[in-house]
Amino acid sequence: MATKKDNNDLPPKRRKKLTGKDIAPYIFVLPFVISFLVFMLYPLISAFTLSFQQLIPFTNNSEWVGIANFRRVINDPGFTIALWNVARYTFWTCIILIPLPMLIAFVVNGKEIKFKSVFRSMYFMPVLTSTVIAGIVFGQLFSAEAGGAFNQLIGLFGREPIRWLHGAGTGMMALVLIAVWRWIGVNMIYFLSGLNGISNELYESAEVDGATNWKKFLYITVPMLKPITIFVLTISITAGFSLFNESFVYWGVSSPNNIGATIVILIYRAGFLLNDFGFAAALGVSLFLIVLVVNLVQLKVMGLFKED
Repeated sequence: MATKKDNNDLPPKRRKKLTGKDIAPYIFVLPFVISFLVFMLYPLISAFTLSFQQLIPFTNNSEWVGIANFRRVINDPGFTIALWNVARYTFWTCIILIPLPMLIAFVVNGKEIKFKSVFRSMYFMPVLTSTVIAGIVFGQLFSAEAGGAFNQLIGLFGREPIRWLHGAGTGMMALVLIAVWRWIGVNMIYFLSGLNGISNELYESAEVDGATNWKKFLYITVPMLKPITIFVLTISITAGFSLFNESFVYWGVSSPNNIGATIVILIYRAGFLLNDFGFAAALGVSLFLIVLVVNLVQLKVMGLFKED
């Protein structure tokens, strides 16, 4: 006959009580999670949904059109021109705004340089300036009149005034120049943070072997800053293809022969001026996919997915 098991022989129930230490990490990440869901994930899903629809103006009704909006994107010659413009802009900004800030950071971080904080502040100051104000100032510098600063400069060499913002080559130069002036300090700060993680013993060993500053930069600094370089390259590609502010303050929504046309300007024009929100959403989704593919390719080329 089975006897009743004593309650004392039963294993005690283990109840895990949540303490402040357990809850604290979730509380700290909660604002980010909420911000991501509200300001990133929800708009992204809404844009994807809207890109397959056509909103009827002045009503809350919409019509499902499938991939018709994406067909319009592919067949739109303005999209091809805008894509070529932002691709060129991204190429030139990456060519300049990665090696140059890295070199400046290396020089500013040198032991023989005094007043390092002053130089860092000077290079970082342009990013604190309003894009609109910077665009107005640079627009005056590139003025087609003889009184423009750059036309005055070339006038000293006997050259005729140039309509800088009316040519494809000079217009692109104006865009790249304002980008370099504005963002060189930010990228320098990124590289300075990476330099702080490089052991001084590497440079001291190189000095013992007779390495020059250039060789130390080339064979120690550049390889050790590869993670920062990948990060800067990624955000530069994203910012390049998302070009809007600089082009808008130069030309507005319409530029001569579309030399300043960008994909974001096409989105702005379609959505806010023509009320063609379905087409604008399709342009936005296309931009997102292009940036995603380009960044994945560059991350693959840079070896980010390789196992150590």
